[in-house]
Amino acid sequence: MATSGTTSFDLEIDDIIEEALERAGVGGTRTGYHLRSARRSLNILFSEWGNRGVHLWKVKQATIPLVLGQAEYNYANDNANFPTDINDVLEAYIRNNTTPTAPVDTSLTKIDRSTYAALPNKLAQGTPSQYYVQRTVNPSVFLYITPGSSFSGANYQLKFYYLARIEDAGAYTNTADVAYRFIPCMTSGLAYYLSIKHSPERTEGLRLLYEDELKRALDEDGQRTSLYISPQTFFGDGV
Repeated sequence: MATSGTTSFDLEIDDIIEEALERAGVGGTRTGYHLRSARRSLNILFSEWGNRGVHLWKVKQATIPLVLGQAEYNYANDNANFPTDINDVLEAYIRNNTTPTAPVDTSLTKIDRSTYAALPNKLAQGTPSQYYVQRTVNPSVFLYITPGSSFSGANYQLKFYYLARIEDAGAYTNTADVAYRFIPCMTSGLAYYLSIKHSPERTEGLRLLYEDELKRALDEDGQRTSLYISPQTFFGDGV
């Protein structure tokens, strides 16, 4: 038996909406309001996924030039390099790129707001070792200590992996900014959201289906790494 030989299946936004409306029991003629309402619910669903952990397909890397004595880095002070879709920073390091063929990276430790607030001189200069992420509507990354004269300029960079926001649904002919393994839970999630507005009697069943499919997708959306197990060794009196 022949197979298709393709792995390009995806759904346009209007197809996602159509499937979800069918699951929610909305039959008959669909109006423009139905489409606008469903697209709005889909965007709300994507926002809610921001509270569901790290989605690997939305992890990106940013590179920001280090500026002498500058503690705060955000889109307002560097709209050429700082990302506009940042949700949170996962890991960060600074790169000495003086020799491009042999760059030297130094990892940074992430600290919280209270720890950063307790630092006595936030504008001290030297080699940065810590960073704090201010998660406002337009996030900022604060470095401590700030880059000194020997660690700033074109050859020195702040590099970080960040969790980006899922893109808006946009036009009905777009495809969703979602990895293929999340298509089932995206569709069932939208059906659940729409049932709240159109068929409350189906809501609980659709919610259970959505949560089940979302859990499987989140469990699958992980990184598989090698596991090394070493035997425990005791010396002397069991120490």
